[in-house]
Amino acid sequence: MKQKTIILLLIITAVISLSSFSNKEKDFQEPKKVTQDTIKKNAAIADSLGLISNLKLKLHKKNAHASYYHDKFNGRRTASGKKFDNSKYTAAHRKFPFGTKLKVTNELSGKSVIVEVTDRGPFTKGREIDLTRKAFMEIAANKGSGAQKVTIEVIQ
Repeated sequence: MKQKTIILLLIITAVISLSSFSNKEKDFQEPKKVTQDTIKKNAAIADSLGLISNLKLKLHKKNAHASYYHDKFNGRRTASGKKFDNSKYTAAHRKFPFGTKLKVTNELSGKSVIVEVTDRGPFTKGREIDLTRKAFMEIAANKGSGAQKVTIEVIQ
């Protein structure tokens, strides 16, 4: 798992550094600043090459009820001790150990996101997982809803 992650990061870094050079000019240019959008685009490229889809996944639950954190939790400590940030890809689950990577897929749109468990919860009956706002909105079919049905898979 760690080797695949390292290979993926090396490919992303190579793509970013190669894209910072212009074919029209022979002069050296400063490398472009790495942004979340660049990482997402390069991750999509890596996924299309089959690097991410080769991960070993174990189905945990289908038709699970997912919601997202309110912004009022930004900056507070999670149960794992890390600071909560709604702009990252993390989640709260009642039972998974901290640091567990999960692939969460919206059953309506088919979009998925990989998150890390850093907190406990949700403590509302019927809800299986709380995602950060960023992770939730990335897979949401309806941006106005606060909950959705998802499939949760554990990345092994």
